[in-house]
Amino acid sequence: MPRLFLNVTASALGQPWHDRLDEAGAAQALAMTQQHGLPDLTARVLAGRGVGVDAVEAWLEPTLRALMPDPDTIQDMPAAVARLAGAVARRETVGIFGDYDVDGAAAAALLAEFLQAAGCLCLIHIPDRIFEGYGPNNEAIASLRDKGAQLLVTVDCGTASVEPIAHARSLGLDTLVLDHHQAPEALPAALAIVNPNRQDDISGLGNLCAAGVVYMTLVALRRALRRTAFWTASRPEPDLAQALDLVALATVADVVPLRGLNRAFVTRGLAVMRSRARPGLAALLDVAGADGPPRPWHLGFLIGPRINAGGRIGDAALGARLLLTQDAGEAARIAAELDRLNRDRQVVEVATVEAAEAEALLALGLEEKGAVVITAAEGWHPGVVGLVASRLKDRFQRPAIAIALNGSVGTGSGRSIPGVDLGRAVRAALDAGILVKGGGHAMAAGLTIKTARLGDLRAFLESHLAAGVAAARGVAGLAIDAALTAAGATPDLLAGLERAGPFGAGNPEPVFAFPNHRIANASEVGNGHLRVEARAGDGTRLNAIAFRAIGGPLGRAILQARGEALHLAGTLSADNWGGRARVQLRLLDAARPVTPA
Repeated sequence: MPRLFLNVTASALGQPWHDRLDEAGAAQALAMTQQHGLPDLTARVLAGRGVGVDAVEAWLEPTLRALMPDPDTIQDMPAAVARLAGAVARRETVGIFGDYDVDGAAAAALLAEFLQAAGCLCLIHIPDRIFEGYGPNNEAIASLRDKGAQLLVTVDCGTASVEPIAHARSLGLDTLVLDHHQAPEALPAALAIVNPNRQDDISGLGNLCAAGVVYMTLVALRRALRRTAFWTASRPEPDLAQALDLVALATVADVVPLRGLNRAFVTRGLAVMRSRARPGLAALLDVAGADGPPRPWHLGFLIGPRINAGGRIGDAALGARLLLTQDAGEAARIAAELDRLNRDRQVVEVATVEAAEAEALLALGLEEKGAVVITAAEGWHPGVVGLVASRLKDRFQRPAIAIALNGSVGTGSGRSIPGVDLGRAVRAALDAGILVKGGGHAMAAGLTIKTARLGDLRAFLESHLAAGVAAARGVAGLAIDAALTAAGATPDLLAGLERAGPFGAGNPEPVFAFPNHRIANASEVGNGHLRVEARAGDGTRLNAIAFRAIGGPLGRAILQARGEALHLAGTLSADNWGGRARVQLRLLDAARPVTPA
């Protein structure tokens, strides 16, 4: 078992705190400081994420040149590139069918931007979440064909769409699938299925998001066109490095691991984003009130939710249109609309979360029995069930699924905890005949189910996930990288730590404990957030915020401890409000100091 940190066995959130580094990890960190001259905290952060002493330089300076493999190592890539090159040579109209989330919008925009630069006309279709659901459908495919599409490319979907792709073929359309979701054994009859998560793919690139897969495809396509002398002075070769802003956005928003090639994508993409060359992203950053240069946190919590809002409760095509437009005025108008939809989404989400939590508490009981939380109700908006599932997962620390029922059928979304592959379990439930549709990846899944089969789904997932959930929860807790004081939380410290980033899934943000800091003030701000002022023993002030903490155990613990000392734990972020460079603690947990016996 990991070593306890500050002797915390049960925090405000009921979890132990443990040292992210064991003795071997601490020795590894010491070796990094000695061999590479790294600050102790940076070395601890790297060692805590499995970076070896010999890999330090490559980790701190991730480059595409060093990490980009040959795209042809992905199954079916040569066939897909040959068909796309033919479409470019013949100036064909290409129908692009995307998903309604950030990854789908970014992947669709990325592909269309390149093909348009090469002279093709592109027709993008993003399905309506409620009326069409996930993935290609016959009506939309026929509409694209009627509008002139000669080639169909699905992005962030299509791997399991056997019947719709067969329908496309019957209409005379070749289909290419560029996807990353887990694949069934029997694949659709597409001309090419480029998906590193195919069961027969050995590329080792299964961590890519769909936009990452599209980017690899475009690298190969640009190379193929270069060989035919397609690019000329009047038709210059697109600079794919400038498209990495879209890949970075999708990689962070789709919560794929920020390791290897993905880290290089995000590092380079954030640098591109700082130039504000893409009007849509610049407009979204402005409307969201992002301060300072773009960081992964901005993409995941400010930009991503606003693009997703179109697909959740509005026009699903808004995100792709925003990312493609070069008109600053249009970008500002779409960004404002997405911001409004996001506020509406928040209202719907709050009400649904309250109902789902009440149902989950009844189902789990006081002893919190069960491996998985499954909630379902009539009247829930299908566009927010994924967010509800995420809240339930965080609250109950087990995989969670929320399902919006509409009579005899329900549409649901699930989120998982580290170490539990929910996408595989959902695929198994589909293969067992329990679901109408289903798929996803390890940490997230979507499904369609007949209402009468809800009990069967609960029983199946309880049986299928029980052992994995028990094992994952057995080692759960808050991993702490190091202890700090308020005086040590400085902009210089933050700048040094950012060299170990970008942080996100697979490369988690460093978590620091602040022992025995007195709660000087705590008050509610915004939509259920808690602003906290804490003081170290020397009087140094630490500004902190606990998001969505009001009414929850963390918020109650802090409010009850005003004037008293607590151990605080969280991540550090820059706070440039008012033009002053400061550091803010994003509170994740708190614990009362343990008095020695």
